[in-house]
Amino acid sequence: MDNRRNFIKKTTLASTGIVVGASAFSAKSYGNILGANDRIILASIGVRGRGEGLLENFAKMYGDGVRIKTICDVDSAFLGERVALAATHQNGNKPGTEEDLRKVYDDKEIDAVVIATPNHWHALSTIWACQAGKHVYIEKPSSHNVWEGRKMVEAARKYNRVVQVGFQNRSISNVMQAMEFLHNRGIGEVFMARGTCFKPRDSFGISPDSAPPATLNYDLWLGPATYRPYNEKRGHYNWHWHWNTGNGDTGNQGPHQFDVARWGLNKNEHPIKVQSMGGIFGISPEECSQETPNTQTSVFEYADGKILEFETRGRYTNHEANLGIKIGNMFYGSEGWLEVNGDTWNAFKGSETAPFAGSGMGIGAAVGGDNTFLTAPDSKGHFGNFIDGLRSGNHSDLNCDIEVGHTSTVLPLIANIAYRVGETLKFDGKTETFINNKEADALLTREYRAPYVVPNKV
Repeated sequence: MDNRRNFIKKTTLASTGIVVGASAFSAKSYGNILGANDRIILASIGVRGRGEGLLENFAKMYGDGVRIKTICDVDSAFLGERVALAATHQNGNKPGTEEDLRKVYDDKEIDAVVIATPNHWHALSTIWACQAGKHVYIEKPSSHNVWEGRKMVEAARKYNRVVQVGFQNRSISNVMQAMEFLHNRGIGEVFMARGTCFKPRDSFGISPDSAPPATLNYDLWLGPATYRPYNEKRGHYNWHWHWNTGNGDTGNQGPHQFDVARWGLNKNEHPIKVQSMGGIFGISPEECSQETPNTQTSVFEYADGKILEFETRGRYTNHEANLGIKIGNMFYGSEGWLEVNGDTWNAFKGSETAPFAGSGMGIGAAVGGDNTFLTAPDSKGHFGNFIDGLRSGNHSDLNCDIEVGHTSTVLPLIANIAYRVGETLKFDGKTETFINNKEADALLTREYRAPYVVPNKV
């Protein structure tokens, strides 16, 4: 471990946590120094909701040479419970706690961070981590806007960091088999992909602004977002439904299915055109402060004419396809069609109603757990793949490197922009800007609140 500590000392972090010196070592040499038997030290940042699941999954890897040293959250209300949760999987080894993620980045013993903050913090927390010499597991969507997502890619490459995005489908063997089947022309040439997010959600109400809870550091919670007074209906979890901090269900659950749709189409480039329409239906604005649509249909066109379609339904609805899909994907090819929901997949030839032989492969035995509803169930495969990437020090070993995650995340982000401006938009994938539409371009980034500013030069 002395070699590892000597390496860590080479990485410098300014006291502000904002300006960081680049490491003198490449990621590859770092992986070699760690070695297969060295314990990897993690910090878990953001431990409510999805963050609790990530914390537990990585804590369960204690026997595989992984230890969570620090738990960081701006709300101390649940820290004691999360410490106890981690300790149960770490032979009683209790993580320490921090409120400010910058103090986590100051700790040179920490090798990597697992981030499950609200979306508006994803980019800056990842960039700061890379600058501090930390590797990163970042939840989906990889960023809150397109511009900062590209900065995340730049930071990962500049500082030679391994950055994995939480698109767990990339590590689910069943989904991987379905994608291989599509890429091998199992249903001929795939010309259209469809993704669905059918999650009925009721009104969460309206409340007046108030003082934040005593346990919450609201300034840190707000971070890069535009200042608005604290309101519980814009706070924990409800931040998803306000543009200042979230991206709606199209950018919440949706990124998983957008990623699979793009993967199945075998597209590594951005689409050239996007259209999106929808609204808030079944819920009155007088009874709910939601800003993002609960019903939304988005259509994308690629340069070769192939189509990607995505639908969000937030009210009562039927299921689709033979599998009764609420959250999943369908692909249409010149010789048949395929459905996949993360738990299983089926492919059909022409108008036949019986699936191809070999399709319909379940994954329960492969990854374990309850996969009856979630398209991206917790899979040790994705977390283990991240740890393997840390040990090799090579981002190409990741199943969902930041570049892959960014390319998929752009889809829901530009869909939301098309919805907000109410126009069909042409997109320049090389510059990641819209063609002749300043209003849409303005939504590719945001005004950052000092000192929580994503830098132009990472």
